[in-house]
Amino acid sequence: MVLAAAAAGYMVARQLQHQVPALQGGTALPQPRSLTRFELTDHRGQAFGTDQLAGMPSLVFFGFTHCPDVCPTTLAMMAQLSREPALNGLRMLFITVDPGRDDQAALQAYVAAFGPQLTGLRGEDAALDPLLQGIGVARSIHPLPGGDYTVDHSATLFYLDRHGRLAAVFTPPFALATLRADLIALLRQRS
Repeated sequence: MVLAAAAAGYMVARQLQHQVPALQGGTALPQPRSLTRFELTDHRGQAFGTDQLAGMPSLVFFGFTHCPDVCPTTLAMMAQLSREPALNGLRMLFITVDPGRDDQAALQAYVAAFGPQLTGLRGEDAALDPLLQGIGVARSIHPLPGGDYTVDHSATLFYLDRHGRLAAVFTPPFALATLRADLIALLRQRS
């Protein structure tokens, strides 16, 4: 009986190893995690929430349009990845952590600068906060002289599988070739 249980445990562990791709620059979760339900609005004014994630894997980045460096660099990289034929079918999402300044018009203009493949999402703090907490995104607002402010935030990329579950995370610094290879592996094994 003990031998049969050990053999069954070994087989399950082996199956799990084959389901989780080994990533070079990120971490694949052994068990994809469901997100907190959310309802936001895309840069075109259309509702976008948990239900819209189903059916297509997504690469998600949280940032803001007034970001001087990390956000535009990361979004440019995401735009480049979206043109890769091997990544066809991977949705690129940018979710603003600064709803006070990033209204629909600002978000629309910002994502348009990176091309049509990027979808911008926004929501007021009450709609956004549960998603930030559920996925593990840090956000901190810092006042600047003259009444303006900046926002510190996590610079992590999140890979959601075709069921809208968190399946992998990538932390900077990002290497385009490595990220591309990891995303291809995820699309092949986790779709």
